[in-house]
Amino acid sequence: MQKRSWFLNTSAFLGFLFLYIPIISLVIFSFNKSKLVTVWGGWSLKWYGELFNNEQIMSAVWLSLKIAFVSAWLAVVLGVLAAFALTRMGRFKGKMLLSGMVSAPLVMPDVITGLSLLLLFVAMESLFGWPAGRGTLTIIIAHATFCMAYVAVIVQARLSDLDESLEEAAMDLGAKPSTLFFLVTLPLIAPAVISGWLLAFTLSLDDLVIASFVSGPGDSTLPMVIFSKVRLGVTPEVNALATLMILIVAIGVTVAMLQMRRKEKQV
Repeated sequence: MQKRSWFLNTSAFLGFLFLYIPIISLVIFSFNKSKLVTVWGGWSLKWYGELFNNEQIMSAVWLSLKIAFVSAWLAVVLGVLAAFALTRMGRFKGKMLLSGMVSAPLVMPDVITGLSLLLLFVAMESLFGWPAGRGTLTIIIAHATFCMAYVAVIVQARLSDLDESLEEAAMDLGAKPSTLFFLVTLPLIAPAVISGWLLAFTLSLDDLVIASFVSGPGDSTLPMVIFSKVRLGVTPEVNALATLMILIVAIGVTVAMLQMRRKEKQV
């Protein structure tokens, strides 16, 4: 029993080292005074100031946040509608096809998704004149398209476990379909909707491959800018940016854990 415990503790320790040593080294080198990432020149906050003065990176940050915010809301709306169609409309012709089409982006390689969306936008522009060129709008449409699948799966799982007698009771009391959805169903599935929105926001903010296919020359998202810089060598500004992102994620996770503990204590 002691040997097994020793083995498990050692394995967990080595696993955590493998995961977090690169992140820790990145954070440390973000405070490196030297411009050369591989040469330590002392502690300094210089590159954080350079980061906020870098117009290319900051414009890419705001563009990525805007695209992620809008595409996440579009993905939530479309995903909730798809989930309702698959769980509340019973059996209908084409249900299997709809289910397969909704789930396809989950397993489709990003290269195939990006290329197919690029060909679609080019064909639509030649036929209808819309969208005129590629840019922020095409990135939003592309991100909403593949993020919708993740939202639909999460909301569909919640709707499948939902007690339908609550909705039936509301209808028996005279609730209209719109009132039933907004006052009964939506509050019950709100955790799944929020989880889907957060996942869609994260996936959109993190996407590189699909955005590279459907973006225009003047619309580079943050992953695209970072990738272009990394190809020429990691710069200290990129380390500083990654450190700030890690800090934001750590704060968010900590706040969520504290909130969950507070709710557990109240229960």
